[in-house]
Amino acid sequence: MFTAAIAGFSLGFGLILAIGAQNAFVLRQGLRRAHVGAVVAVCALSDAALIVLGVTSFAVVSAALPWAVPVLRYGGAAFLAVYGAKAAWAAWQGGAVLHAADDGAGGLRAAVLTCLAMTWLNPHVYLDTVVLVGSVATQYGENARWFGAGAVVASGVFFTSLGYGARLLAPVFAQTGAWRVLDAVIAVVMWGLAAKLIMM
Repeated sequence: MFTAAIAGFSLGFGLILAIGAQNAFVLRQGLRRAHVGAVVAVCALSDAALIVLGVTSFAVVSAALPWAVPVLRYGGAAFLAVYGAKAAWAAWQGGAVLHAADDGAGGLRAAVLTCLAMTWLNPHVYLDTVVLVGSVATQYGENARWFGAGAVVASGVFFTSLGYGARLLAPVFAQTGAWRVLDAVIAVVMWGLAAKLIMM
């Protein structure tokens, strides 16, 4: 049970670590201290809903279509390997900086709608939470729900830390070196997860 929860936390945190459009928006809101609680809640609750969907529905689909698990497992591994390669390339090239306060926070409604769009209209979210987390969760049998719980907790911890800790990160991510280190870490994490999926 505990092992499954830790594995879910690790996978969830590893997948969400990459700074994409959604995370950059949360970071911007945090830096400006604008609607941080609402933005964090929308992102974390949306992630939780998608993770639960993946953990519960993927098991049903895999029981009906047993060939789907290996196909999606290897597909997920390929996706992670490519994602890791992109992060490694970004780390090698360098030059990225975060101008977190460049675009405005807007009102509460605008912030919430932006978060919803970045989450529910992003195809990678479905691959990460529903397909990838769901497929790995099936490996834990009756402890799959604990795996899902670990992934949900990771999402909550990440978004809360990112939103409320953003002010502390502003000087760091104004430097290109910090982005290169972050991208290198992301590459290693993604490749490690891909290898783990292949060896299951």
